[in-house]
Amino acid sequence: MTEDTTDPPVSSRHLSKWIDADAAAVYAFASDARELPRWAAGLADPALADADVRFAPRNEFGVLDHVVRLPSGEEVYNPMRVIPAGTGEVGCEVVFTLRRRPGVTDEEFDADSAAVAADLDTLCRLVLASD
Repeated sequence: MTEDTTDPPVSSRHLSKWIDADAAAVYAFASDARELPRWAAGLADPALADADVRFAPRNEFGVLDHVVRLPSGEEVYNPMRVIPAGTGEVGCEVVFTLRRRPGVTDEEFDADSAAVAADLDTLCRLVLASD
């Protein structure tokens, strides 16, 4: 019997968190590089101390896409959005699209998903505490 060594198909997982706060305030907090280490735990890992994070230019649409350049030089693109509730309503949804990179196992992808969900929970807690 031969072992299947092919990579799993490329896939994405959309993780989201509802935050009962103004979308502009959430966007401002999440895009502030000084706040990033407080809610993005993965970037606080000492192995990523030299990682560089570049966000999309400030915009009115809540786009927080960013590229993380790892110490190895590899760049990882991360789509992210702050989506307002709607006209006259308070609240927003933060959506992070986690893309499975080549060579990532199902278990690693699940662990990455859980880490992103925890980061979004932390973001929510911090934003609500800053109001």
